[in-house]
Amino acid sequence: MLELTMATVADDQGAGAGATAGMQMAEAPSSPGAVLRVGRDRAQCRLVTPDDWLFVSRVHLEFVCGPSGAWTVHWLRGSHAEPSSRVRLLTGGTAHDLDYGSVTPLPHGGSGELIVEDRSAPRTVNVGFYHEP
Repeated sequence: MLELTMATVADDQGAGAGATAGMQMAEAPSSPGAVLRVGRDRAQCRLVTPDDWLFVSRVHLEFVCGPSGAWTVHWLRGSHAEPSSRVRLLTGGTAHDLDYGSVTPLPHGGSGELIVEDRSAPRTVNVGFYHEP
């Protein structure tokens, strides 16, 4: 089972404190072919960001369960050659940036967070994950 929790955070006051605009949750069994998506498109995504947050693609992140029950996250390429956001993976006490269009394995039986940062405004989409062993 993969469990996702998404919070959208915007610092509209410029104070650096941020305000959580919404919290959503989704889960899927660790069955080969299972998919969970994050983005602005309500028809395709289980976790949906605000419509006017254009730094997030219609389908931005795609979590896919492979044949062995292991999950990967795909940062899907949008309609632009360069992304409007930055995506970081925090897991096991370390953080690293994901490459635009990349596929990254998630730790089996682990947890962490993906942070999608707007490059032009103080807004983030925080997607926490927990992969049951």
